[in-house]
Amino acid sequence: MRNRVRPDFPPRETADASHRSVNAVSETAFGLPDPSEKLTTAFRSAAARMEGLLFVNPALEVEAVGFAPWQGHWLGVMVTPWFMNLTLVPADPEAWQPLALGAKRRYPFPAGDYEFVGAHDGAIGEYQVCSLFSPMERFEDHATARLVAQLAREALFDPANAEIREMPAANLSAAAAADAAAGPLARLEAGLDAPLSKRDFLHARFLARDRGDRG
Repeated sequence: MRNRVRPDFPPRETADASHRSVNAVSETAFGLPDPSEKLTTAFRSAAARMEGLLFVNPALEVEAVGFAPWQGHWLGVMVTPWFMNLTLVPADPEAWQPLALGAKRRYPFPAGDYEFVGAHDGAIGEYQVCSLFSPMERFEDHATARLVAQLAREALFDPANAEIREMPAANLSAAAAADAAAGPLARLEAGLDAPLSKRDFLHARFLARDRGDRG
């Protein structure tokens, strides 16, 4: 998950009525609506300007995946043809803690602590991102990218994915120690040694391997 200097900072609407109902309640409570449409519009504009660049995967689209309220923020995954980022956007203005452009902050999730970076765009406003994948050349279709985004967001809230913090490194092989330190999302990326297809995930190729690593 090594970022390069790119405009990683500046949805499909779900047809699920229950999702819209949850978002409507949250908008009433916080005053700031689901940012999916705003994010999608901004990054589609960026994608149009970047078309044809080598690090842009033409098989992928711009999509805001799984945005839902979390601790006074909107949390979801932004998928574009050149990156996939966990993304935080203000929901409750009083709960939002501003972060300077490029500054970093760690947020605790059941799966461990993850570092987000401050970002700003004229059309989006303030937001914060945690890079999952960049570039995106190993995804062979958009359905796979969307599935990985959904799985990554779900993985944040599964305590079984928590990093091992107290196992003495001296008792591990070098490879096992590095694997334990990397966390589940890094292990997932490390396993992508070939272009991904949706079938890979439906057959749990990588998820099964991750469970085996944890024993």
